[in-house]
Amino acid sequence: MKLIVNGEAREVSAATLAELLEELEYEGAWLATAVNGELVRVEERPACRISEKDRIEILSPMQGG
Repeated sequence: MKLIVNGEAREVSAATLAELLEELEYEGAWLATAVNGELVRVEERPACRISEKDRIEILSPMQGG
C-alpha cells in the first residue's frame, strides 16, 4: 500500500498504525502520531486502520540545546 509518511511517499504492507510503526522501526510510547491530521493516541494505534494514500505523521522529541 502507498502512504505518505512524514511527507515522503512510502510503500508498506502494514494494515494498522501500530504495524506501520513496527515496520518502519519506530519504537517508544513517547512518539506522537497522526493520520490525515488527526492525532492518534498510543492505546489507539493497534486498532487504527490505515488506507491507501493516508498521510501519516510520526514525531519524536529531539534532544539538544
